[in-house]
Amino acid sequence: MTLYIDPPNWPGHGRMWSHLISDVSYEELRLFADALGVPRRAFERDHYDIPSHRYAEVVAAGAVEVSSREVVRLLYGAGLRRRKGRVQRGSS
Repeated sequence: MTLYIDPPNWPGHGRMWSHLISDVSYEELRLFADALGVPRRAFERDHYDIPSHRYAEVVAAGAVEVSSREVVRLLYGAGLRRRKGRVQRGSS
């Protein structure tokens, strides 16, 4: 199981955020996030939003640090990228 996280470079709601992804499946991602107690509401399309104060904890749990560009490349390569504003067929 390999999960990936980018640096907390994304502002929102008065915080900085990282993106936690899997390059295998959403199920793998969900299991990892659940084990860390990441709320399911933090899932957005194809990743979990992780606040900067939890970054080190997620890395210590085994997530591999990569660039934001690499996160997008990995998602596309795995066929797991879900772009904003697009209707996802087969997802309910």
